[in-house]
Amino acid sequence: MDDADLQLLTHKLEQLIQRIEQLKAQNGLLLANEQAWREERAHLIEKNELARVKVEAMISRLKALEQDS
Repeated sequence: MDDADLQLLTHKLEQLIQRIEQLKAQNGLLLANEQAWREERAHLIEKNELARVKVEAMISRLKALEQDS
């Protein structure tokens, strides 16, 4: 292997290492975003459940009022 081949191989390895670092950073951002949307989703599910319980309670009260009339 001559010097030019070795330099080319070294350059390609450096590019691969750089790409790996970029992908690691990108993966870290994606994982952080995923965690954020999972937390938001859990919060929205919780709010939805609370709203459902309140609506069911209102319906029950309305039915009770209707029966009393």
